[in-house]
Amino acid sequence: MLRPFSVLPPLLLSATLLAIAGCNSGANDQPVVELARVRTAAAVAGPAAPSIRTNGLLANEDEIRLSFKVGGVIRRLSVTEGDQVRKGQRLAEIEQTEIDAQVEQAAQAHEKARRDLERGERLYADKVISLEQLQDLRTQLAVNEAALDSAKFNWSYAAIVAPHDGTVLRRLAEERELVQAGNPILVLGAKDKGFIVRTGLADREIVQVKLGDEAQIRLDALPGKTLTGKVTEVSGASDASSGMFGIEVSLDPTDLPLKSGLVAKLTITPATAKAGERIYVPIGAIVEGDGRTARVFVLDQKHARQREVDVAFIEGERVALDTGLQAGEQVITDGAQYLEDGEEVTLAEPMTANRE
Repeated sequence: MLRPFSVLPPLLLSATLLAIAGCNSGANDQPVVELARVRTAAAVAGPAAPSIRTNGLLANEDEIRLSFKVGGVIRRLSVTEGDQVRKGQRLAEIEQTEIDAQVEQAAQAHEKARRDLERGERLYADKVISLEQLQDLRTQLAVNEAALDSAKFNWSYAAIVAPHDGTVLRRLAEERELVQAGNPILVLGAKDKGFIVRTGLADREIVQVKLGDEAQIRLDALPGKTLTGKVTEVSGASDASSGMFGIEVSLDPTDLPLKSGLVAKLTITPATAKAGERIYVPIGAIVEGDGRTARVFVLDQKHARQREVDVAFIEGERVALDTGLQAGEQVITDGAQYLEDGEEVTLAEPMTANRE
């Protein structure tokens, strides 16, 4: 005789299934918590004072503005901007007709004064003229001789001659142009004197700068290149029009193709910056701040510990600190904004350049 099927009540069936599932589950099925991935950087020691940053213009260290001693019409200009010249080379000449006439006039006057004196000495020997008249003739000869020397001197400066090897930086006049005596015609840069950067600083900056302070120079025309130099001139008074104090930075010798007039970016390290040191961290390590008080996260074993620090100043992409950290401690940069004090973290892989 067949036995009828027995059907479990629904509630009993559900309980049975849950019991079976509970028996099959293990302790390793706990939910996995993903740790925050961060990157770190070391706190390092650096200068106690911030660098001074400004812009300036590159120039030849020895620039000479060449001009004629006398005014007149330019007869010839044999060079243009950028030309290389040698010492003693004639660069420009003025029309000499007028100045030749002046030399001739002075020479004739000198010759007449000489003849008058010779005749006067004979007359004085014959007691025809007085000693006073003879002395006047001697004075007249001396005056005419000085006038002749002056005319010859002006004649010698009717041409512009290169005083040394160099480069023509600027040409300020053209042929057949009438120029006054002393007006600059050419600007010549010495070839072997090197380059300088001229710029101006505000009063709060100039008091920190001393002769010999080191400087770094970057040029927009030569990206990626950094030149070095030293402060070689510091103005003792401000410019009346701008109120800025002028300085000059002499560049160390370099083989780069420098040109006068290039825009330069200067970073000057004052001597006062070397009097002590501060701790520097990347600006990305600062998570929040209030005035000069800020907070960073320091990596302690596998945990992020919040630390309060005192900010001294910001230097480019770094922050200088008065207190709160020591050199060598690892501060969290990437990912620091999302951490909590004491949170366990893991280090992300270092960023590498993309390979082609």
